[in-house]
Amino acid sequence: MTKIGENLNDRLFWITAAVIVVFVYFLGLSIPLLGPDEPRYAQVAREMFERGDWVTPTLGGHNWFEKPALLYWIQIAFFHLFGVSEVSARLGSAIFGLGTVAAMWVLGRTYAAEILEEAKRSGNTGSVRAANWFALVAASSLGLIVFSRGASFDIILTFPITAAMAAFYVFDSRQRRQGAGHRIYGPLVLFYFFVGVSLLAKGLIGALFPLGIITFYFLISRRLPSKIFLVSLVWGMLITILAASAWYVPVYLKNGWEFVDEFIIQHHFQRYTSNKYLHPQPFYFFFWVLPLMTIPWLPFFLIAVWKFSRQAFVRTIGENSGQTKEPIKTESAESVRIESNRSFVGRDSAALLRFSASWLLVPLIFFSFSGSKLPGYIMPALPPAVAITTVYLLDLAARRPIFDRWLKGLAFASFAVVVSIIIFVLPRFADMDSVKGLIADADARGYGKEMVVTLHTVSHNAEFYAPRRLLRDTEGKQRRLNGPAEILTEIRKSPTGGVLVLVPIEHQKQLLNSPLLIVESIRDNGEYAIEYVRAR
Repeated sequence: MTKIGENLNDRLFWITAAVIVVFVYFLGLSIPLLGPDEPRYAQVAREMFERGDWVTPTLGGHNWFEKPALLYWIQIAFFHLFGVSEVSARLGSAIFGLGTVAAMWVLGRTYAAEILEEAKRSGNTGSVRAANWFALVAASSLGLIVFSRGASFDIILTFPITAAMAAFYVFDSRQRRQGAGHRIYGPLVLFYFFVGVSLLAKGLIGALFPLGIITFYFLISRRLPSKIFLVSLVWGMLITILAASAWYVPVYLKNGWEFVDEFIIQHHFQRYTSNKYLHPQPFYFFFWVLPLMTIPWLPFFLIAVWKFSRQAFVRTIGENSGQTKEPIKTESAESVRIESNRSFVGRDSAALLRFSASWLLVPLIFFSFSGSKLPGYIMPALPPAVAITTVYLLDLAARRPIFDRWLKGLAFASFAVVVSIIIFVLPRFADMDSVKGLIADADARGYGKEMVVTLHTVSHNAEFYAPRRLLRDTEGKQRRLNGPAEILTEIRKSPTGGVLVLVPIEHQKQLLNSPLLIVESIRDNGEYAIEYVRAR
């Protein structure tokens, strides 16, 4: 095959891959909202949307300061455009997932430019190809695909942090290669802006992580921050504060201490230092969750971590013992150009690997000490895991060209598996996990205005599908009923003389066999049943 034919096929592959990525990330967003979080966050946004209130989040009409407003703002915007639906609730997450892929492309392009200074000026495609691989590995990683499909805050935080870190690396790379110049200030402005967006996405860690990562990066690089960066902390923080103040200022002015107590004290410090919110896991939890998020690239990630860790250890031992390195053989510009037209390999990956290691370790160590752990917490550490993996894959494909085709095949196979799961498996799982179908069947029988109560459970999933019909306590939390007598009490309060009861299948007989109640069974989904209940 001629060189022109090879380039054409390569370009066709990357165009096809980009189309497939967009298709996969927008496929199946209309399935019912899953788990406890998606429906709650979507309902909070719906209540704000219906009130025309962009400041105070509420759930069931009660103030709900568990998370900042960025996700709600995005959902409200799509509710305005497309109406209230599961698709509107998830579109922002899918777009932020693709935004994370784009930020990884920028990071890969910067890494490539470090290795081959003349890439852009000579028209060499190596830097673009390397950037494409960074984006493809990110887009096909299990963690990014899964969390980009959920109406939750994890991907909403991951994108601005990834964008902020990519922007900082562009700044740092340009300064190391070119020194001071006007082209280094644009990335710095973007860095501080995206840190502000991160604060809107999930609170204080939106600033803590970027600053902690950069500090650790300078420490392990054994160099001091430049004067330009130190000065930028003054004007840059103003950009960050200005971006974050879009919500923090009005919500504080409107709600005062209630906001500070719930959002800052309870949902930051108490969540981190205690198990108040009932998500305990062992210290090592994220040390196995994070690698699983890199599937299908998991073996390459593990090998890359081992290889690069070993090289760093050997280099440190050599430097401490005073050993000198062998001179590095140089290649002619022409040989570099010819090789990089076929593939692109980092000949000096140390800077990016140190940066990625810092980026990975800060959230990994921080969350490992947390008293509350959920899988999505570690999402901000997935992009640097992807970067480490991709550097290794580029090296592997360059040394053995056949691996280039195999790795492309692995990426396509992964997308094929994901599409199959979304089409054939996910809808069935969603029907069992969500109460949407149960509520819809009850409404179809004419019970669309009945109060919905829960027996021996609390259904956060029902927040979105039975709004304004759930039984709550004085603090706005769902009330859980514990027996037929309590249900009878609620029936007597009902103007229609009946209520809908969501009950786990294992407790259904307690309801059906009660001498106090008349029960009309409507449907079950394998996990929950819904019954219309009246007094006998």
